[in-house]
Amino acid sequence: MIDGSATLDLLLKDEQSSQAPKTFKAMESGLPTYVPTHWWVETANGLLMAERRKRASQAEITEALHLIQMLPVITDDQTAQRCSDDTASLARQYGLTIYDAAYLELAMRRRSALATTDHALAKAAAKAGVDILK
Repeated sequence: MIDGSATLDLLLKDEQSSQAPKTFKAMESGLPTYVPTHWWVETANGLLMAERRKRASQAEITEALHLIQMLPVITDDQTAQRCSDDTASLARQYGLTIYDAAYLELAMRRRSALATTDHALAKAAAKAGVDILK
């Protein structure tokens, strides 16, 4: 499972951490990589914000937007249904945004490790017993 921050870490040259190659290798190896429905919009928005902030050229962002379409991700169809109960509860419990809590809920439900560079989400995941892909 991968969140928007880890996806941007993979795609933006100025964000690539030591985690990026490990995340990509895990995805490439066939590990099921789930994303909540908002991942698509969140990731595209992050890329466009990088372009606006001159962190990447329009051509680089256009290429990255095409690359996300090729990533081997599985969009979860239950994210919206769980938003008002399970996800909201996790957001309250761990002080997360509902967006980040959706990643945590999905990782917990799918019993999946989570790739994230978001410190608050990683901390909450650790407290919830979710493995962080490092």
